[in-house]
Amino acid sequence: MKSLSIGLEEALRLTLEGIIPLSAENVSLVESVDRIAARDLFALVDSPSTDSSRKDGYAVLAHEVAGATAENPVRLRLLGSMAAGGQTDIQVREGTTVRVLTGARIPTGADAVVAEEYARKEHSDVLVESFAQPKNVLRRGSDVAKGQWILRAGRRISPVMAGLLAAAGHSSVPVFRNPVVGMLGTGDEIVEPGNPLTDGKLYASNITTLAGWCNRYRMKSRTAIVRDDRAALLCALKNLADQTDALITSGGAWVGDHDLVAHVLEELGWKKIFHRIRIGPGKAVGFGMLDRKPVFILAGGPPSNLMGFLQIALPGILALAGHTNPGLPTMTARLASDLSEGETDWTDFFFGTLENHEELPDFRPMAKRSRLNSLAEATAVASIPEGKKALPAGSIISVQLLT
Repeated sequence: MKSLSIGLEEALRLTLEGIIPLSAENVSLVESVDRIAARDLFALVDSPSTDSSRKDGYAVLAHEVAGATAENPVRLRLLGSMAAGGQTDIQVREGTTVRVLTGARIPTGADAVVAEEYARKEHSDVLVESFAQPKNVLRRGSDVAKGQWILRAGRRISPVMAGLLAAAGHSSVPVFRNPVVGMLGTGDEIVEPGNPLTDGKLYASNITTLAGWCNRYRMKSRTAIVRDDRAALLCALKNLADQTDALITSGGAWVGDHDLVAHVLEELGWKKIFHRIRIGPGKAVGFGMLDRKPVFILAGGPPSNLMGFLQIALPGILALAGHTNPGLPTMTARLASDLSEGETDWTDFFFGTLENHEELPDFRPMAKRSRLNSLAEATAVASIPEGKKALPAGSIISVQLLT
């Protein structure tokens, strides 16, 4: 590990420094959910567009009914009724009232609404038995006022924010374009799922996993499989680079006789930023730029492949999509058992599961294995940070969420 001169924090910093978000595109409000706003947006209209009633009741002059009680009701003449969306306006004067339904505009002259449970109709009059509540009136622009700053560039758009944008007069939103991610699985032993599997071969599970992660963030992916052959690898990388915004390679990342990825990228003229960092699993991860497109090199072993992706490649492609704080969401948990690996000069990661507890969820680390069936059960990731040998059970830690 001493030869791995770059730590996780520096590797992540260098990755994010080298990536510029893609261009913006306008999408519908529904399509904008979970996308990243490309510029600040302001309200185009007031919402609501007029003072309106929060309740079914009677629009009144507040001072007229200020002393009303059930024993001493105030009698008002009923002039008519108004409903939500109606264009008719009935002016309220001294001694009169107008029936209003929820969402109806407040009639001219009125300044308050008496909820219907505090009034009773008697022929053409209404007897008001309580004072009018100011809170029964929803003021114009109280949700959003014209010209108000409602969405900052770089913010992730939630379903509620999409609704607020609609209320504010928008029908589409400028968002950063989501990248198309090319994924290249390398190795003489891997076979595309669906094809016959012969002895000594295995299906390309890594790129399926990574493409699934991209799909979770609504990014399209294009996958290819290539054997351990320099010419074939060169051709496949060129083709994928022409069709995508970022590249991820799986396998061939180390220094063995068949580990050709870095050599072929050098032939293509990539600018290497780093290759191999002080993390485990996943230390073979690399990052660089090819024709201004980010390229991530990942190891072929499933734990190393996934961890390198989660810690470096995923933040990188999220930054490409405009995320200002890219990476997995985190939460606080309590460590259910000791974590110990015996190394202090690297960051050691552990897959694990979260179990509900009275105060904080418990993080239960899994034994380190190279098998997919254990990774498939993981719901979170914890780490022993560089500089520490172990973390005792009961430690309060930050974990990354996988689900």
